[in-house]
Amino acid sequence: MSGWVDYDFAVVCVVPHVHLYGSSAVGVVLHARQAEFIDARVTTDPTQLAARIGGGDATRLSRYLESYRAVARGEVGSPLALLPPSERFHWLTAPRSDLIQCSPVHSGRSQDPATTLEALFRQYVPR
Repeated sequence: MSGWVDYDFAVVCVVPHVHLYGSSAVGVVLHARQAEFIDARVTTDPTQLAARIGGGDATRLSRYLESYRAVARGEVGSPLALLPPSERFHWLTAPRSDLIQCSPVHSGRSQDPATTLEALFRQYVPR
């Protein structure tokens, strides 16, 4: 791909106690419409997730996050994955009161959305 494209992204967080809203960043979802790119980079290792959710079911959370990533990528397994990329992005980043929530959507410009996704993941998701 050549040239710059606009993209939108959100940080994916887990909120183990929704009523308290303590959250931990576990991934990033990025959509670049002009490049026909949408993907999510998420932490799915149950050991790492257990350290972030304090006593919750990290194995189940790992499966939820794998499904989240599959929807972003349009992989078969969910009716949501069949939606056009823009609709998938809006569904993934919609505000909800749930274990997996997203930050507000932010914008940027990139020459390579996949590389930008990895850079944003390193920037926003603690090891």
